Amino acid sequence: MHHPLFARYYARASVAAETRMHMADVRRRLLTGLSGRVIEIGAGNGLNFAHYPGTVSEVVAIEPERHLRKLAVDAALRAQMPVDVAPGAAEALPVKSEAFDAAVVSLVLCSVRDVPRALSEIRRVLRPGGELRFFEHGAGGGKVMRFTQRAMDATVWPPLAGGCHLARDPVGSLRAAGFELGPYRRMMMPENGPALPQSFCVLGTAWRPVSD
Repeated sequence: MHHPLFARYYARASVAAETRMHMADVRRRLLTGLSGRVIEIGAGNGLNFAHYPGTVSEVVAIEPERHLRKLAVDAALRAQMPVDVAPGAAEALPVKSEAFDAAVVSLVLCSVRDVPRALSEIRRVLRPGGELRFFEHGAGGGKVMRFTQRAMDATVWPPLAGGCHLARDPVGSLRAAGFELGPYRRMMMPENGPALPQSFCVLGTAWRPVSD
């Protein structure tokens, strides 16, 4: 996977969003309370690494885009716990089954090619009862906004935004994949800004069923 122009834009924009859109606060909320071995799928440029709590013993970070993966390696060197950055796709994670206590996806499900397959892979690599933390954007707003999201998905948005889609339903996809949904909160990003097609987000927790 190689999106050199979008990757460079994303790297700059995401750093600016840490303070301008309060993304650093969202990352802290996303990761608070995690422990043990964690796999992060679609780690991007590694901005989550600084926010993992000390109870996390190891992070395996999967990032398919070459430029972002290089930046993630640099961020891993500054992390407080061991972080192993590796290439790979969400639909075929290069790790053993039931090897992780928790998984993290942050603005990832919008851009994977096959959402059900990616979630099946996450379920595979989590131990039974393992936790999935997610922060994703997707469909939202009224009829006009949802029509706009679908129209952009069918035309200009995915090629311009590294394969991102605006009208997906991350919560519905998690349910369909067999995860047990925990608490989640729908929110706007930025929280006090204008409602843009990419503004409708959800932050929450799900689990692989213990009975798996």
